[in-house]
Amino acid sequence: QDIYPQLKASLVEATTKLICGDPKQESTFVGPMISESEAERLHHWIKQAEQLGGKILCGGERSDAMLQPTLLENVPREAQIYCEEAFGPVAVLSTFNDFDDAIGEVNDSVFGLQAGIFTRDLYKAQKAWDELEVGGVIIGDVPSWRVDNMPYGGVKNSGLGREGVRFAMEE
Repeated sequence: QDIYPQLKASLVEATTKLICGDPKQESTFVGPMISESEAERLHHWIKQAEQLGGKILCGGERSDAMLQPTLLENVPREAQIYCEEAFGPVAVLSTFNDFDDAIGEVNDSVFGLQAGIFTRDLYKAQKAWDELEVGGVIIGDVPSWRVDNMPYGGVKNSGLGREGVRFAMEE
């Protein structure tokens, strides 16, 4: 809770600087979504969150399959962007005062692909590893990080097994 205003300001500043466009261009950081219909779906979820009282901090606009990187806050739990897997350039920011509350918020989901934990406290990192109901816990990096020779996959409604060299050979 205490660092939220500073973190929010930094995230908004960094997000607004992301270059969107043709993925063939080296300067591009965010390319279009897989299809226009997927961009429409996620854009609808963003607008729904706003209608339910959420606040768009930056982004939120769409042109064809290109959706601007979007940060939201104060999104109610019933909004689809809060309780479904977005698979697009959107993040919902929320605050907590207690680490156990943060773990509980992550676990209060029917999904569980990956989680990223940023902490200097080894005990909190281990607690997250032990208690988070996700397919993988990444410490000190974003949850999209992966290496092909490591197992990758989720649990709950995010899980249909694992990806990776060993699992590909078994298939």
